[in-house]
Amino acid sequence: QFLRVTKQYLPHVARLCLISTFLEDGIRMWFQWSEQRDYIEGTWNCGYFLASIFVFLNLFGQLSGCILVLSRNFVQYACFGLFGIIALQTIAYSILWDLKFLMR
Repeated sequence: QFLRVTKQYLPHVARLCLISTFLEDGIRMWFQWSEQRDYIEGTWNCGYFLASIFVFLNLFGQLSGCILVLSRNFVQYACFGLFGIIALQTIAYSILWDLKFLMR
């Protein structure tokens, strides 16, 4: 009987659990905009403008992907976009060679 009552909510909860990391990271980027931009600017020496563009693309990609997955619109494209964000962050934050981080 419990499953009958909660059956309509379980897909939404499951999707929220799956994208929770992206949602948290996107919200954190919103509130730590200057720290993220300064880190990218200092690490890559790319300048203020390019670092801001990178942080914006990262933030927009994560939050829009989360919204699309939760709303069940263009889910396949949203998942590809989120995967692209993972690849982009792996390169930008130099975590490709951090074995401890990758194993986690």
